Amino acid sequence: MPLTASQYGKGRVRVMRLARDGDHHTPRELTLTVLMKGAFDAAWTGGDNRACVATDSVKNIVNVVAAKNPALDAEAFVRVVAATFLETYPQIDEMRIEGAETRWLRHSIEGAPHGHVFTLDGNGTGYVALEARRDGSVLRSGLRGFTVMKTTQSGWANFVDDAYRTLPDATDRIAATAMDATWTWAAEPTDPTATNARVRDILIAVFGTTYSASIQDSMYRMGEAVLAAVPEIAEIGFAMPNKHYIPINLTPFGLENPGTVFLPTDEPHGQIEATIGRA
Repeated sequence: MPLTASQYGKGRVRVMRLARDGDHHTPRELTLTVLMKGAFDAAWTGGDNRACVATDSVKNIVNVVAAKNPALDAEAFVRVVAATFLETYPQIDEMRIEGAETRWLRHSIEGAPHGHVFTLDGNGTGYVALEARRDGSVLRSGLRGFTVMKTTQSGWANFVDDAYRTLPDATDRIAATAMDATWTWAAEPTDPTATNARVRDILIAVFGTTYSASIQDSMYRMGEAVLAAVPEIAEIGFAMPNKHYIPINLTPFGLENPGTVFLPTDEPHGQIEATIGRA
């Protein structure tokens, strides 16, 4: 039977490139499918892998190109990835690369674009819940899946050190979360839309512009700030899963990684939840 078509490579190659210009950071996150076509038929028809490039190497090449080109836009980046394969492996006739870009929008704090605080493009949904009884009601508002990231001013250190720990201490890391936040009204505000927008801005400002010793630390101070600023709110609850950005080890390729290339991953994730109320 003839082999009429074939291609192979690596799917869901996730990479975050972080271009740093002092305190001004620019994140570029892509999820790539990288496929090769060429003189690989023997792997299918004869169990002969001698011409094959390992799919793990495909992922490594993407990471190496990312380390060398942190500031390229998506279009230029995939061109360099394709050129690297074609220049390195004569058995490849054609590269097919598709990328989905996760777009991070630079957030403004007090009217000025911030250097390292970002929100996800097309972000989250609003939330409202009402429990209405004959003797009264409880109204809640909030956000679902609101995703925010800061590329510095976050750490995770001095936690339990036992036989099961593998994570090192970190004092400067990317912190990102897809936040669910729910606030319960003690008294309904005159303008819920404006007040909800104010709550959102407070949450982002505290998360983004103050050092975070943990998600727990930021969460508590975010709640404190909302309760201090909006007296109509009785309590605020959070569910904040970590979206991890893990620095990629580039030493096997003779490269350093000064906080510019990361593996984005959200499975499994840390899940942090709490409610902050008034005394």
